[in-house]
Amino acid sequence: MPIGCFVSTGRSLSDAVERVRLAESLGYDAAYVTHINTRDALQVSMAYALATERIKVGPGVVPIYSRTPATMAQEAATIHDASGGRLRLGIGVSHRPVVEFWHGQSIDKPVTEMREYVGLIRAILAGEPPPEGTKWRTAFQLAGIGPFPDLPILVAALSPNMLRLAGEIADGVVLWLCNPNYIRDVVVPCVTEGREKAGKGLDGFDIVAAVPAAATDDPAAAYAAMRRDLLPYFGLPFYRAMIERSGFADDVAGFDAAGGDPAAMGAAIGDEFLGLLTAVGDEAAVRAGLQRYRDAGATSPCVGPIPRTDFDATLRAGLG
Repeated sequence: MPIGCFVSTGRSLSDAVERVRLAESLGYDAAYVTHINTRDALQVSMAYALATERIKVGPGVVPIYSRTPATMAQEAATIHDASGGRLRLGIGVSHRPVVEFWHGQSIDKPVTEMREYVGLIRAILAGEPPPEGTKWRTAFQLAGIGPFPDLPILVAALSPNMLRLAGEIADGVVLWLCNPNYIRDVVVPCVTEGREKAGKGLDGFDIVAAVPAAATDDPAAAYAAMRRDLLPYFGLPFYRAMIERSGFADDVAGFDAAGGDPAAMGAAIGDEFLGLLTAVGDEAAVRAGLQRYRDAGATSPCVGPIPRTDFDATLRAGLG
């Protein structure tokens, strides 16, 4: 079964490129890069592609409001062409602080807007006239490149409605902080509904789940680092709703009751939640964590780094 990884660039792009080369040599199927306020994820995907030969690459994920459909399709086509067809285009709605304060755009009807956006970029990539849009209007068409009708488009989703849409219109879904309970109880049923609406089954649909992982003899230190990383997410409405649906409403309530004290907010994120979410410990524990995701329905669990742990060792543990 495929296994992927998330390789962020950190301080050094060259180090990240070497890590992707390591992942390819170990047999990883895909390497994704997150898109925040550091290096651009699509350009990093191109760097990863040009340094490798087999491994699939792509953003996990780029906010749709940061680029017009025409720009997104053009960039995707360029990377797909240069990589010999290895791009997996991960896109998502993101969150209001990112969309509004960084990009000066607005999230009005996220599910409707994602449907429109995917329809536009699919048409452009397939060499077809773009359909009439409401939020975005474009007559852009590629020239001298493509078409790429089969370029995989993956949609980031948390809520049941976005998961259903991903199942209906995308080739896969990208998940972050979705623990195995949520994948089993919410993700798989919802994307199945979407696939059925499109007259398709789950075969060929990729459920890409990021798994925070660390091969370490000090799980407590890895958990402490993970708690610090999770503080912003426990304050975001989309993630809070997902965490509550997965059975950890008490952790969210404890976070809220901490009154803004970072140490108390971190302490509210319990070991049970972290133990389910992560793959931490010796090699057997890392692999067991990944297997929990597979058993829940993830088709491509993806090893992701936990700060201040040895990610190269974790990559080796993930595949052995």
